Amino acid sequence: MMRLQKFSLVLLLFITAQTLALHAQTTPGNYRAGFRQEGNTVYFSCENADVRLEFCTESVLRVRTSWTRSFEENEPWMVVKYQWPEVALSKQENLDRFELKTSRLTVLVHKNPFAIDIYSSDGELLASESQPGTGGGLKNGTAVSCRKQLGADEHFFGFGERMDFIDQRSKKVHLNVGRGTGRPHLIGAYNVLKANYCPVPFFMSTRGYGIFFHNAFATEWDMGQTDPDGYSFQAENGELDYYFMYGPTFPDILNHYTDITGKAPLMPLFALGLHVGTYSGGTWGHEELTSTDYVVNLLRKFRKLGIPIDILHLDSTWRIFGEKGGKGATTFEWRETFKNPKAMFDSLYAMHINLAGVHIRPRFDNGNRLRLLDQAQALGYTYPEANNPGEFVNFFDQKAVDWWWDKGVMQAAGIGVRFVKTDEGSAFGHEANESNKTGPTGLEAQRLHNIFPIAYAKAPYEKFMKFNGIRGMNHTREGYAGIQRYPFIFAGDWPSEWQYFAPVIKAGLNIGLSGVGNWTHCMGGFEHDADPELYIRWCQFGLLSPVSHLFGMDHPGYKEPWNYGDTALVLFKKYAEFRYRLIPYLYSHAFEMYQTGMPLMRALVLEYQYDENVYAIDDQYLLGSQMMVCPVTVKGAQTREVYLPEGTWFDYYTGQKYAGNQYVQVLSPLDEIPILVKGGAIIPKQEVVQYIGEHPADLITLEIFPDGGSTFTIYDDDGKSLDYQKGTYAQTAIACAQSGNTLNLAISKPEGKYTVAERRYQLVIHTARAPASIKSNGMAISSGTSAASISAKPGWFYDETRNVLYVNPGGSSKTGIAVQIVF
Repeated sequence: MMRLQKFSLVLLLFITAQTLALHAQTTPGNYRAGFRQEGNTVYFSCENADVRLEFCTESVLRVRTSWTRSFEENEPWMVVKYQWPEVALSKQENLDRFELKTSRLTVLVHKNPFAIDIYSSDGELLASESQPGTGGGLKNGTAVSCRKQLGADEHFFGFGERMDFIDQRSKKVHLNVGRGTGRPHLIGAYNVLKANYCPVPFFMSTRGYGIFFHNAFATEWDMGQTDPDGYSFQAENGELDYYFMYGPTFPDILNHYTDITGKAPLMPLFALGLHVGTYSGGTWGHEELTSTDYVVNLLRKFRKLGIPIDILHLDSTWRIFGEKGGKGATTFEWRETFKNPKAMFDSLYAMHINLAGVHIRPRFDNGNRLRLLDQAQALGYTYPEANNPGEFVNFFDQKAVDWWWDKGVMQAAGIGVRFVKTDEGSAFGHEANESNKTGPTGLEAQRLHNIFPIAYAKAPYEKFMKFNGIRGMNHTREGYAGIQRYPFIFAGDWPSEWQYFAPVIKAGLNIGLSGVGNWTHCMGGFEHDADPELYIRWCQFGLLSPVSHLFGMDHPGYKEPWNYGDTALVLFKKYAEFRYRLIPYLYSHAFEMYQTGMPLMRALVLEYQYDENVYAIDDQYLLGSQMMVCPVTVKGAQTREVYLPEGTWFDYYTGQKYAGNQYVQVLSPLDEIPILVKGGAIIPKQEVVQYIGEHPADLITLEIFPDGGSTFTIYDDDGKSLDYQKGTYAQTAIACAQSGNTLNLAISKPEGKYTVAERRYQLVIHTARAPASIKSNGMAISSGTSAASISAKPGWFYDETRNVLYVNPGGSSKTGIAVQIVF
């Protein structure tokens, strides 16, 4: 009898739990009524929820489900475009479903139960919710989620600055700004599986669509790990609100995503030069060694050694650490070891640094002289915490931002600072790196946690843009959807160890796949003294990254290139000069990114999404459209394997030609990072300068690897103003066509509203054949005895040992140039 009673009790508890679970997990249920269209939006009312489908374009659909039947107001941090032109939409109601069609999409909305299936206009199924009990989304307590069927051949890319994998199929992904915590650091702060400095709730599927989950709360993405037949995404709270974007190509999808969340603006041209950070001679524990002299002498040494540099920032030891927050807060009060910081900045600018900045953190603190924390709290300009007025600047309040600028930042900007490095944006509502400080808590803080880094970066970006009178530039560590509008972001604090080098490369690939193209990292690693070989290999990668940033915390090396041996110094200078030569190439692609969202650093899957061989490649990337860079991440490696996608490829250094769709073994001596270029590549280069603006780029070298027909467009503007956004720029079209024994090259006059200063052109053509004759604008030009012999007059020289043809076509950008080469 007792056993029967126990069994009955257990059965009752089980049934009760199941009943509660069913009530807790709620789908929209069956369609009830209310089908109507207003503008681009179609409305549905179901048993348990209301659903809105907004057709933003023919290819982009916004899906919103509300179980309260009221929808949240549009927020300004992640999404910048809510108003869309009218979309031609046809609709039809059938007995069991609605059919909604644009020129690109067919959306089937099933009635009982409510579910959404999306097809391309040619009938290919893209995404389905047809599994019973999941259609239209799911509400489970406060959490909202969506499940869709997983295609057998479907793979997923994006999710922000991930350091774990490129392809996230069969993985679980947690997105919430922050990083690992706890000691030892190796499985705490240095745990690459926990790295979340810049999560982005967005992915692209190889089936030709992308999804952006428009929700600021922490999210979980199960991309087929739990259920091999389906994937799901869930937010801890908030509204089920997502954008479905049809490409079908990844570049198309990125363009849609950045239309919604904002395109990356152009930074000043000089931001493509070398950035250097410094602890001013004294990192933490050595603050007494900091000085203005150290900073001035640092720049002086770069100039003396002939290493180009454009931007310098002083990290945290420029300021005194305050009474309450210590290293984790900002007093804006100069450390007493900096005797005359204004004179220091004057000296830096006299040596032609283009921009100097300082490191800050988002919490106010009291110093010896400035009592900014007390004052801000009294004025209500800090974000409230439990039982106290808080320490974080309320960057969501414009009055607080204005006060922070006037009373805090101007302590530095008033004497020469022209930008800031906004560090530790993750600490709002999350454990800070340098203390047990957590900051604001509660539901609203959880909602704001992920978008705090955006507000934090936006404030100085916009303030300094107005103050400096030129384009904005901000150096930040954390981000979320939309952070690309306030460039640039860096990968965080990863030690100078081989085990972290490759994951940092993955971070750059993944963030580029997530709409954030202006990205960098600490060359050579941040903490710990670097092995000289690792330093060289990491700097080779860093100098061919979207932004090149040299900075380290190790005392006394600080990642300064002369501190890691003579070889490191020689090779650092070599690749720094190579980067500066590539400025026209890089800047042209930066403009492409502003127009389309395509990053400078491109995972191979971005351009070859139908080639399964590239899905797991995480140590090769396209730098722009023409060059493939292959970092060496293995100590002592003299060769490395490289995968070549379809097409023709050339070894950049030797000109050796390869067919695509194969793996090859290439040499990788310490002084070379393997680079391959596409057949037909046209790479514009300029002369080396010590800083951008040292002299006009009046000679452009076009390095060409002929293969059929190819084109490139050089972009020019004033490099500083926002006039490019009004159409004031110029573009120079270059076309190369190889047919039989003839190669024709056409360089057009610059076209556009911007007047390009007159410049000459030089051709460097990789070819295994010496020419029989060359004409420029119809006139024969003669051969010379060396490349130097034709530098001042039209002519050509063929170097048989290197298989390189040098051509001075004469003329200039004032007229078009047509070159015909007959072999």
